[in-house]
Amino acid sequence: MNEEKVVKFSKQGNIGIVALEEKEHRNTFTHRFIYGLKDTFETIGRDPEVKVVVLHGYDNYFCCGGTKEELIQLYESAGKEEGKGKVAFTDLNFHDLLLRCEVPVIAAMQGHALGAGLAFGCYADIIVMGEQCIFSAIFMKYGFTPGFGATYILPKKLGEALGIEMLMSARNYYGAELKERGTPVKIVNKQDVIKTAMEIAGELADKPLLSLKVLKKHLTRQIQADLPDIIARELEMHRLTFGQKEVLERIEKLFGN
Repeated sequence: MNEEKVVKFSKQGNIGIVALEEKEHRNTFTHRFIYGLKDTFETIGRDPEVKVVVLHGYDNYFCCGGTKEELIQLYESAGKEEGKGKVAFTDLNFHDLLLRCEVPVIAAMQGHALGAGLAFGCYADIIVMGEQCIFSAIFMKYGFTPGFGATYILPKKLGEALGIEMLMSARNYYGAELKERGTPVKIVNKQDVIKTAMEIAGELADKPLLSLKVLKKHLTRQIQADLPDIIARELEMHRLTFGQKEVLERIEKLFGN
């Protein structure tokens, strides 16, 4: 029997629609979720009809970062010579899928986006958030420094001062608060997020495919150039901070065990 897909791809004209539906684990980065994302964006890359992609979650969840098992594995490998290469959220090379996609990607954050899940969505070219949804750079709540390129992409996309505050405080921010504080992305009622994203996608899909690809490559060139060094620096910070005993205690407490 084929396992139900947790990343679903459909098309509406020249708009590719990616639905994140890892319902068993609330859109956290399980292996089947990660490989579903990679397979889906490989499919998009081969499809000559898709001019723009809209990415959204389900119900109250957009994307919610690492699983408990993944975080514990990273904790256990931290500081060990043989485990150094494992202390990264980026080993499976999917963190910047939205950035590497040749056509524009719109992240329709109709639900909560936490930690690496928030960073993942921020690699999109255009972001639409829900006023009633929670957005959090939750890394430091677990006691380890941020990864996934979050130290770069959150300040860049959400505003430098606010992005730094989010990274350091690790607290929850509702979309309405981000809107009030002038976050430079579109923030609308939760019920209107996907509709708004599709309207924007329709405007983009009217343009020639080649022109969209050329413009995206130009607009993202600096991020593409900066990101490898950022990821390397975050990995070094993880090697310093992930192995603390307090980190394991916080992981257990925050996951309710």
